[in-house]
Amino acid sequence: MGRVTERRKVIRIRDGAVSARPDTLVAEEPLEIRLNGKPLAITMRTPGDDFALAAGFLVSEGVFGRADEVQNIVYCAGATVDGSNTYNVVDVRTAPGVVLPDITLERNVYTTSSCGLCGKASLDAVRTTARWAIDDGADAPPVRLEPALLAGLPDRLREAQRVFDRTGGLHAAALFTEDGEMLDVREDVGRHNAVDKLVGRALQRGDLPLSRTILLVSGRASFELAQKAVMAGIPVLAAVSAPSSLAVDLAAETGLTLVGFLRGPSMNVYAGEHRIALQAAAAQG
Repeated sequence: MGRVTERRKVIRIRDGAVSARPDTLVAEEPLEIRLNGKPLAITMRTPGDDFALAAGFLVSEGVFGRADEVQNIVYCAGATVDGSNTYNVVDVRTAPGVVLPDITLERNVYTTSSCGLCGKASLDAVRTTARWAIDDGADAPPVRLEPALLAGLPDRLREAQRVFDRTGGLHAAALFTEDGEMLDVREDVGRHNAVDKLVGRALQRGDLPLSRTILLVSGRASFELAQKAVMAGIPVLAAVSAPSSLAVDLAAETGLTLVGFLRGPSMNVYAGEHRIALQAAAAQG
């Protein structure tokens, strides 16, 4: 399996002084995801949690919603011409009886580390394949988040980014409870991969849907990230940067609470404001 970081020579220029030294960089390698032996997608990712990444990706595609729907996930031996295992190809086998949604396995979708699943921008597709409505859990009071709680989450995410401290080149995603307890955190060169790793691990634990949780992502909130939150049943998505217009549209249609530009006490609520204690924010202001 590939390493999370690699060393490369770099020329440093500091205050007019030039020096050569090794630098630690985040590793980026392709991962091909196969479903029942057929190629489905290729994503550029940071090696690690590959099985969870593949499982989470297939949750967002509407293939899985329960752990018992996955028969097994394996690295493909003989992935190269000489028969060696590169640990860059995984095959996900569905359990007997699992009915696949209407996805075209031959499309060989290419995913990049920056844009998620390129070319897919259909609100209808998410609406029709989502297994769970975005709600706060049955027989429970609605989720109600204080702005002060949200304001403290980015610093906690940053503190948990171990590889970022060594490379400065990784995105991260974290799951929190409504009380601000961190449940899990994953890093990857692509923020959508970090989310897939979180969701895949939750699927493997039998924790889907992720009701009454907060998903926090570094960087922006794209349509793809909003889609992954909806497909996992997550009611709140927060990002430290801007959302896209399509992410806001999807959040508004599905009931997802979408928070952007979460930086200290400042934030923008783009959809699902009923879960944010706006009166508390007004009183603090």
